[in-house]
Formats: sequence, structure tokens, C-alpha cells
Amino acid sequence: MAEDSAKAVLATKVDHLFSVVRPADGGEYTFDEVAEAIRAQGGPTISSTYLWQLRKGLRDNPTKRHLEALATFFGVPPAYFFDDAEAERINAQLALLSALRDAPVRQIALRARGLSTKSLETIRDMVDRVRELEGLPDPAGDVDQ
Repeated sequence: MAEDSAKAVLATKVDHLFSVVRPADGGEYTFDEVAEAIRAQGGPTISSTYLWQLRKGLRDNPTKRHLEALATFFGVPPAYFFDDAEAERINAQLALLSALRDAPVRQIALRARGLSTKSLETIRDMVDRVRELEGLPDPAGDVDQ
């Protein structure tokens, strides 16, 4: 049973990286793109099928070199795969980066730059209230309260 849990955790982490870390065009990286980029960076041989299996939880015992290569490709430290606290911290940072890709969110953030702490707290409270009125959940990976 613990093996199934570990398999699910790895698959969830790999899936999350594919879902959140995006190329400039905004779509998800393909398994072929990731496999080719890892090879081009001098990483270990890894197939697109193997990446798909890791993401789906069908394979669960990659080598340390494979995990390091995946971490490098997605721009996270290898500890992402081994340390749940570190993974949680990184996921919060990835959520912030993902939100900042949204042009209106980025425009609001840029306009808020330079405002006093008190003003920023007021804006945060306003956004929280509007989210509540619209029935939206608290933002995932809330990084700083």
C-alpha cells in the first residue's frame, strides 16, 4: 500500500510540473519536447513513453539521474522530488509564477509596485472580498499573508 502511495506522489509531482511550467506559447510541454531537451542538455536517455508513464503513475522508480534531469528541465531543485516540505514551498512559487503569466494579474501587480504596506494590505483585503463575492476559493499555494 505504501508503494502505491509513493507512486501516486511521484506521479502527482511530475504531473504538476507539466501542468504549471509552460513554454512561451502557454501550452504544455510535450513528452517528446522534454525527452529531447534532456538529451540535448547531456542528460540521461529518457523516452517520451517513460515520461508519460511517470506522469500517469505507471512507472515509479526512476533513477536519481532521471529525476535530476527532470528537475533541471522544469527549473526546480531535485529536492522537489524527495522532500515534501520543499515541494510545497516550490509549488507555492510556481503558483505565483503561473498567476503572473496572466496579463491582467501582472498589470495589477505592476501598478501596485511602490505602494505602502498599508495600501498593499488594503488591496489584498479588497481582492479577498471580491473573490469571496464571486465564490472563488482561496488562491492555491498562498505564499504570503
